[in-house]
Formats: sequence, C-alpha cells, structure tokens
Amino acid sequence: MNALTCRELNRRDSSPFSAVGLHLVLHASFRSIVYNTSVMSLQKKIIFGFLISSALIAILAIFAYVNFIEIRKEIRFLELSDTLRSKTLQLRRHEKNFFLYRDVNELQNVYIYISEIQSILDANKQATTSGHLKRLQEKVSEYHERFSKIESHTWKFLDAIAKLKSDHQGYAVFFPVIESTFLESPLVNANLIERLFKFDPGADIIVTLRTIDAEIASLRKNGEEILSLSKDLDRAAREKVDRTISISQTALLILFPLFLLVGITALFLIIHSAVRQLKILARAIEMTGKGTFSSLPVPAKLDEVGMLINAFNKMESDLVTRDGEIARKNEELLQSRKLASLGTLASGVAHELNNPLNNIYLAAQILTREIDTETCPGIIRETVSDIYSQTLRVKRIVSDLLAFAREKPPELAPLNITGLVAALLSQMNGSGDLQNVRPTLDMPDNLVVIADRHMMEQVFINLFTNAVDAMDGKGDIHLKGSSEAGWVKIAVTDSGKGIPRDKVQRIFDPFFTTKDKGTGLGLAIVYSIIEKHKGKIEVYSEDGKGTTFIITLPGGA
Repeated sequence: MNALTCRELNRRDSSPFSAVGLHLVLHASFRSIVYNTSVMSLQKKIIFGFLISSALIAILAIFAYVNFIEIRKEIRFLELSDTLRSKTLQLRRHEKNFFLYRDVNELQNVYIYISEIQSILDANKQATTSGHLKRLQEKVSEYHERFSKIESHTWKFLDAIAKLKSDHQGYAVFFPVIESTFLESPLVNANLIERLFKFDPGADIIVTLRTIDAEIASLRKNGEEILSLSKDLDRAAREKVDRTISISQTALLILFPLFLLVGITALFLIIHSAVRQLKILARAIEMTGKGTFSSLPVPAKLDEVGMLINAFNKMESDLVTRDGEIARKNEELLQSRKLASLGTLASGVAHELNNPLNNIYLAAQILTREIDTETCPGIIRETVSDIYSQTLRVKRIVSDLLAFAREKPPELAPLNITGLVAALLSQMNGSGDLQNVRPTLDMPDNLVVIADRHMMEQVFINLFTNAVDAMDGKGDIHLKGSSEAGWVKIAVTDSGKGIPRDKVQRIFDPFFTTKDKGTGLGLAIVYSIIEKHKGKIEVYSEDGKGTTFIITLPGGA
C-alpha cells in the first residue's frame, strides 16, 4: 500500500463515522439498552425500542451519505489520474514520432500536451495532499526544459549542417541521411561527420550532436519517470476508490446485524417491510461488491430506509455510469491508438518520405547519366548505382505500406519463388544486412507460386530482417521449400532466441512488437499479404531455441 492510500485510510479511521469507532459506540449503547429496558414498562420499552431503531437508521443514513460523498470525490480524483496517464502516453508517442520523423507537427503536439498536463496539475494541486502530483509537476517541468534544449540544439545543428552543405558540396549524398537520422542516432552521425570532414572532436557541430544525444537519453529517462508517476497516481486513485467502497460495505455489514438485533429485542417494533428492505439492500451491497450493479425499488414512504435506498440507488447509478465511462474510454483509447498509429505512419510515409525519395531518385538518375565512365572512379559509379537501386526499393516499400493501409489487391502472376528468395539473400548479403549470418537454401529450382512479386519480396525481407534481429545479427537462417497437392510450403527457420509462449499468439497483431525500436507492422504486413494471396502463415517457436515461420501459398503450373 502506498503512502497516499495509508494517509487517507488513517484520516478516515479517525473520523467519528469510522466503522471501528461506530461499532464500539453501538456495542456499549446496546449493553446499556438491555439493562435499562429490563425495568421499563411495555409501553416505554416499545417507545424506547422505536427511538433506538430510528436512531440507528439515522446513523446508518448519515454514515452512508458521508461515505457516498467520499466515493464521489475519489471517483473524480480517479478521472483526473486517468486523464493525466492518457495525456502522458500521448506525450511520449509524439516525442517518439518527432525523433523518428522530425515532423514539426509532432514537435508542436509535444508542447501542447506538456501545456495541457501542466494546466491540469496547476488546477488540481490543492485537490489532494498527495506528493504524487507535486513530483509529477516537477518532472513535467524538467521534461519541458530538456525538450526545449533538444529543440534549440536541433535548430543549431540544422543551421550548422546547412553551412556545411554549402562548404562541402562534394559530400551532398551524405547530408540527407544525416539530416533524417541525427535525432535518432546522434552519436553515429557525430562519428560520421568527424571522419568525413576531418573535424576535431571539439568542433561545435560534433559537440552539438553529443549534447543532443545526452539530452535525449536524459529526456527519455525523464519521460519514463513521468509515465511511472502517472501510473502510480492512477493506481493509488483506484486503490482509494476500492478502499472507500470496502469501508462502506464493511460498516454497513456491521450495522445491519446490530439493527436486526435491536429490532428483535424491541419485539418487532420496526416494521417488517423495513427489515425486508434492509435485507434486500444487504444482498444488493453484496452483489455490488461482486461487480453486479442493480437499483432497488424506492418505498412509497420516504423514511430513513427510503433515504438510504435512494442514496444507494444514486451510488449504484454513479458506479454504473463511471464504470461504463471508464470501459468506454479504455476501449476508445485502445482503438484510437491503433488507428492513430496507422494514420500517423501512413501520413508520415506519404509526406515525409515520398518527397525526399523522389528528390533522391531524380538526383540519382541525373548522376547516373552525367557520370563519365572513363574518368569517374569505380567506387563513385557503384555508390550512385547502389543509391539508385536502393531508392527504387524504398519507393516500392513505401508504396506497399500505403497499399497495405488501403487494402490494395495483389497483382497475381506465376513467380519462381526460389529465384526470388535467392536474389533477396544475395542482395541483403551484398548490402551487409547478412554480414554474420549463414543462410542455407533447400528449395527446388522450379518452385513456382501464383503471387505478387513485390509483395513476396516484402514478405521475405521482413522475415529475414526479423530473423537477423532475433539472432542479434549472428547465426543461421535455413529455408526449405516443397510442393504438394497444388500448394507450396516455404519454411524459414532461424537460430535466434525464440519468442516467449505468451507472446506467440500476438506477433501478427498490428503495432505489437518485442523490439525497442520496432513499429510492430512488419509481421502484420506479412500476415496481411499472405491472407490476400489466399494462403496462410504459421509460427512455431520455443523460447531460446529459435523460430520457424511456415508459409503456404497456391502453387503454379
């Protein structure tokens, strides 16, 4: 139990309406009643018993009212903590998108969410005595300061890189890569710039990149602390609501038997209907404790029991409403995250990659035509050729990703899957993607499927890339293919660390990933492509013993 909950519980236990204190008072009063009524006349006993019963009902109603007010207050605080947690998650998402895509809109969204969180914290700093809000406010202010520094250094770096462009036009091929990845990998770019331009480690641009790297690391740590604090605040709020309801239930269950005992002792002076109503209320409270909410019929005569039932019905209605709102908000948040992620990815690809890729593609075409094959060094010709081919590959990937989002149908045609896989392995090996990987191919030369070539390339590139990541860049990849009854099966096996049993069923879900920097779309795209081809994909994995993906596709003649 955290300090916040303990402090609230101690404060409530010291209240004059606490369950323990009320039990002791009623126990002493009952002993006095038994002694005094033994010497009273019947009329006095009836009147006394009625007064005692009425007093108990009034106490019960007051106690319930006080606790219902407390529950309402705690539910409001729960809404506050849920809002803070939701906005904190959105803040981290926009932060990640800014570092990945350097989108100015994402930068603005980060500041918007920082401002919203700070406004909420400022408006509610007197709402509780908890230190969680104060610590969260401090961390958000620290996060704001660090992010502002990163932004400042970002513009400083971009100014420096612009000057560097004009001074070193011969290295123009490297600048787009540096500009698009310096926030994601500042140290790598610092080392690249230092080697390319023979800069001293103390040069301003190198120092700026190293500063950005340090600030980003600190910012991410700070962001994790903010997220942790917001989750702690949300958990504490939920625990407080549960404890408040539990105290109310306990007190009611203590008062109710005492009420029955006094009623029986007073020779059923309390009307039987009231007793029945209280029994129904007790059953309803028990069902509420189990999560079943139901309203009780309000008696025609609005006495203390009727007031209690009204208050209980109001509590039930509030709990049903709040429970529905929380469930709806959680569902909407989950769905909006998926849709927003897909929309952000597609939009980011369309706006942030297509235009630069077109420029690179056109520049590569111009360079290819203008290069003098006799005087130009071979390494430059090879580099330009590689840029041209890889740009085409990236453009296809972008097109396929957008097609995946738009449910583009495949262009089916007979395809030699063995030749395609061999070419991909050769290409990835030549680019260094399989530098320490030993691929083996056990497939017939004439293994033909009916499929879309570009989509199949994307399937196997994703599978090979995942395999390399699972093996930490070093190990064996084995491909085995066979044809049977008009269907072609291709098994891709790696010697990596495998997939935990509890995550195997989720690996094809969009945006589910076990990698720190993964988008969670690779295997989802693979699954979607195979489904579009009327095939199926299965996975067999054991933690620590590698993974096998088996693809089944319609065979060709």
